[in-house]
Amino acid sequence: MEHPKEGLARPATFASAQEVARLAGVSRSAVSRAFTPGASISEDTRAKVEAAAAALGYHVNHLARGLMRQKTGIVCLVVADIHTPYLSRLLDHLSRAFQEAGKVVMVLNAGRAARNVEDALRQTLNYRADATIVLSGTPYRSIAQSCLDSGQRLVLLNRADQLPGTINLAVDNARAARTAATLFLRAGYRRLALVTSAVGTPSLTARRDHFVAAAGENGVAVEVWQGGATAYESGLEGGTELLARSEPPDAVFAVTDLLACGVLDAARRRFGRRVPEEIGVIGFDDIEQAGWVSYDLTTFAQPVEDIAGWTVRIVADGVEEGEEGSRVFEAPLVWRSSVARRG
Repeated sequence: MEHPKEGLARPATFASAQEVARLAGVSRSAVSRAFTPGASISEDTRAKVEAAAAALGYHVNHLARGLMRQKTGIVCLVVADIHTPYLSRLLDHLSRAFQEAGKVVMVLNAGRAARNVEDALRQTLNYRADATIVLSGTPYRSIAQSCLDSGQRLVLLNRADQLPGTINLAVDNARAARTAATLFLRAGYRRLALVTSAVGTPSLTARRDHFVAAAGENGVAVEVWQGGATAYESGLEGGTELLARSEPPDAVFAVTDLLACGVLDAARRRFGRRVPEEIGVIGFDDIEQAGWVSYDLTTFAQPVEDIAGWTVRIVADGVEEGEEGSRVFEAPLVWRSSVARRG
């Protein structure tokens, strides 16, 4: 049989596999094998099938195939505060990595309300996702258990709660926060402060608590400012209030870079403080803005590429669930000019 001619007009409706088989002069099973990686089929038969499929505008229904195998190939990414630089960067890396691994990515935007995370997770059950990665927001145990019972893999990023059956990936916030305190003290700073938001996620809370503890172990009290969203405006407000006091801090650890950028602008623009001579500032995340000349912020880098790579390996390559897949990543220090190098 001759191969179907190229350039045939494609129909407005989707063609079926049976129609492809008829045009190519092969069996229905041959069509299935032609589009199944690793299946046994001759190159001549595959060429006939592919030419017929192209002529008819046929596309494999991966969702239907997946449902037959009890796997859909869908991976859901649940994220709150999607607009923040760190989370948007992580979302970019994860979505591209999963797509390259042949997965269908669904992004569920949970906004800022904790309840929205629950609603997003319920949606993943409707779509029979193979796996769900919760980038931000803490799910209740009940809905998390429902996801696990449905056969999903549930990956939680930077969550303090350890739910049985979930895979937990986290950054070593404690080590980074303690390093920040040590750097300030070695450089000769003595009036330490910390700026955080009122959101109180496990990551931000861990950075706050371990920074305060490390400074206290060296006989230095830390003044904590906490309020607002995890945003630049909160850092600007916190920095302004701290520096307006009769004994303002000479060093500030901001638990995210966005907060740190606000603190730096408050110090320089509103109080004329020289950085790092009169005040040192350290952030966390290493977002793009941290490297801008106007900030040049010393910070700790979120290992976004490592987190994305490990997450895809867990879901796509079958790393074991539970503790064997869980991991804590180091956040390396990125030295810039916002902290003095004395001592």
